[in-house]
Amino acid sequence: MIEDRSDQISAMRERVQRIGEYLHLDAKRDEVARLEAQATEPDFWDDQSVAQSVMAKAAELRDEIGSYETTIADLDDLDVANELAVADEDEDLAEETLTTLRGLTKRLDALEVSTWFTGEFDHGDAIVTINPGQGGLEAQDWAEMLLKMLSKYAASKKWKIDLHDAPSGVELGIDRAVFTVHGKDAYGMLQAEDGVHRLVRISPTDEKKRRQTTFARIEVLPLLPDEIEVEIRDEDLRIDVYRSSGPGGQSVNTTDSAVRITHTPSGLVVTCQNEKSQLKNRETAMKILRSRLYELEEEKRQAEMEALRGEKKDISFGSQIRSYVLYPYQMVKDHRTGVETGNVDAVLGGELEDFVLGFHRWRVGAETAAAVGGDS
Repeated sequence: MIEDRSDQISAMRERVQRIGEYLHLDAKRDEVARLEAQATEPDFWDDQSVAQSVMAKAAELRDEIGSYETTIADLDDLDVANELAVADEDEDLAEETLTTLRGLTKRLDALEVSTWFTGEFDHGDAIVTINPGQGGLEAQDWAEMLLKMLSKYAASKKWKIDLHDAPSGVELGIDRAVFTVHGKDAYGMLQAEDGVHRLVRISPTDEKKRRQTTFARIEVLPLLPDEIEVEIRDEDLRIDVYRSSGPGGQSVNTTDSAVRITHTPSGLVVTCQNEKSQLKNRETAMKILRSRLYELEEEKRQAEMEALRGEKKDISFGSQIRSYVLYPYQMVKDHRTGVETGNVDAVLGGELEDFVLGFHRWRVGAETAAAVGGDS
């Protein structure tokens, strides 16, 4: 007997309606019209940077509106297909209906995620840094594994990665990694990965094959738009150039193209060496420095606000957000959300969506509960 999926489709319609309300589509259509009118002005292309930003914003809004409208149309088609499958007892059509239902569920998940991101930079690009922690040389190997994991996750999202710095470790792995992820909601999504990641496994370098625990820190910052002002004085910078030590092309290892910028007042150090051009490496390093200084100021302001409120918050910088256990059993578990799986290979292969979405559901739920508690 063919299963009638009308109830599931009806529930999806209610979910789509809620998502549509959160997306404020009418306001976004008005915004698209305003941006398109702006693009027709005679002097629109006089400032190339501003013009490209306007066009990119309009395209992003059109994509979001189009995704929602396509989902509505596909849901209507699914409803009809389900009715036909049940009425005609068509097993092939029923199987096709189930496949479509699953696909639509994933698309709704993606649409719903967009409604969760309300931060100024959530929909933009991200700067990601991976640093080895405790665990000696094996932490460098762990850092490289995390770089591969995030790279594969980015590829699955059709995001673009620009790798800026990933020098090799002493014997294995990498000393660090710095890269930019370009794509819709990249910063918002990847905030789920910000924190300390713990690996438990049999040491690949220990002759006695003892269990080893290693740590690595992932830091996720927004790539700041050009219009955001961050004061950086030339006299506060020390800029060193040196020969690149990593892969990057025919001339990258034969010229002093790598750049290290030290911001003296804060002590922040930024390096970039993946480009052949010293100028491009310097430009990229300055972008990363801007984002880090902006984040530093935001953290200071937040700390001041907490002090004024008289609140004390736990500092969780040194505690792991997620554990990856390869021995004596296999499991990946997020300690914030409780999301876990025994398929460690899949996670290390970039299948992070359940963990990322689980984090944001947990985050939004906690924020909503705090807001309700604050109003009571």
